[in-house]
Amino acid sequence: MPQGELRSLMPALANKTYFNYGGQGPLPSSSLEAIIAAWRSIQELGPFTGAVWPFVEQTSNKLRQHLAGWFGVPAHRLAFSENVTSGCVLPLWGLPWQLGDELLISDCEHPGVVAACRELAHRQGLSLKTLPVADLCGTANDTNEQVLKRLDRQLSPSTRLVVLSHLLWNTGQVMPIAAVASQLSSHPRHPWLLVDGAQSLGAIPIETAAAAADIYGCTGHKWCCGPEGLGAVALSERVVREARPTLIGWRSLSHETNSESEFHSDSRRFEVATSCIPLCAGLEQSLHLLEAEGTAEERLALIQRRSEYLWQGLQANPRARTLLEVPPPAGLVSFEITGEDPESVVKRLGDQDIWLRSLDDPHCLRACTHITTTEAEIEKLLEALQSF
Repeated sequence: MPQGELRSLMPALANKTYFNYGGQGPLPSSSLEAIIAAWRSIQELGPFTGAVWPFVEQTSNKLRQHLAGWFGVPAHRLAFSENVTSGCVLPLWGLPWQLGDELLISDCEHPGVVAACRELAHRQGLSLKTLPVADLCGTANDTNEQVLKRLDRQLSPSTRLVVLSHLLWNTGQVMPIAAVASQLSSHPRHPWLLVDGAQSLGAIPIETAAAAADIYGCTGHKWCCGPEGLGAVALSERVVREARPTLIGWRSLSHETNSESEFHSDSRRFEVATSCIPLCAGLEQSLHLLEAEGTAEERLALIQRRSEYLWQGLQANPRARTLLEVPPPAGLVSFEITGEDPESVVKRLGDQDIWLRSLDDPHCLRACTHITTTEAEIEKLLEALQSF
């Protein structure tokens, strides 16, 4: 596929101006066709016959190897999940907790992960503490320095886990995950590091961060423009060694038909049971399409050019205030319109087939620029906001 043609493969972009890649990316037509072709092959082979299992194994293993390259980890450290939440929570809840252990959670984490940590703390007698990062709105160097300083201040002898997203879903800042992991390694208890990568896979290079984290969960349906219902989590060797499966099914076992079987010795012990194999074919195709557009670094550079174009345009609007004081490091552009309720703005823009979203905390608007976003689309959004 010639570079730059991904947009033409997305029917969802033909009749709207779309800025919600951080919620769900449009599925390319060839990815949908790959899903359908996989369904057809399974039915032709027979959905539960001896002939179908090599196809199932080949399809899932091909994606596992492919994603492992994106994550920068060996394939045995990667487990499939339905979404980021299950990928993070299943190994998290299986770790060996002790009464009084402390969970240090950033104030920019998604409510789904926060709720899981809160319930874990309730059940295990753990305490919760906050790592403030929401106010970090400056340059990458300043942000990185402040994150590490604040982490040092917030760590205590009881800290057992740090939860920090790679690309913050609300402010759009990128966190220095590898540096955080390095700092945690010198702590007497070497706290585990859980990273929500919901906004990072397909948006920014993740190899260094994913390899450094203990739990790094991603989904394929956002910036990768794959089908919903399929994600992956990279686990450190020590998490695989120390954590016990929480939800258990035949895929957790090294010999699925043997009731005496032990769990897999690798990350697959956190996979559970039957899942939709054709989704693997769809995500595999979407990954190939993204790779045809350039390297991860080249794609990020394009995303940054688009987000900066939008960010600069918002500076020219006297009623707009961007959350970040500098151009975004990735494709999330969060902002406010003075005197306007964000939900009302979303509705009014939607009436013009311009789609972005509102956030509750902070209460603002968020637009996402992808490699498929055009300058004309950004100008259309800016003009619509000016008309308010």
